[in-house]
Amino acid sequence: MDVVEHIKFVIEKIRPFLMNDGGDVNFIKYEDGIVYVKLTGACANCSIADSEIKDTVEAILTSEIPEVLEVKQIKD
Repeated sequence: MDVVEHIKFVIEKIRPFLMNDGGDVNFIKYEDGIVYVKLTGACANCSIADSEIKDTVEAILTSEIPEVLEVKQIKD
């Protein structure tokens, strides 16, 4: 499994937790160790969206995929 496939696989495991709160996370791209995602639904305008990215999505991806150094949110 290449890095992008692995990232998408792990994100699919994270998505149900966000969906329980009315939100979602979508993979945008992987570049130079950084995963770019977009939060949608209730998560998109949530006041804790940035900490959700760092504390949840980034923590899980960096622990499971050594090539991932950081996760950044793409905002409209």
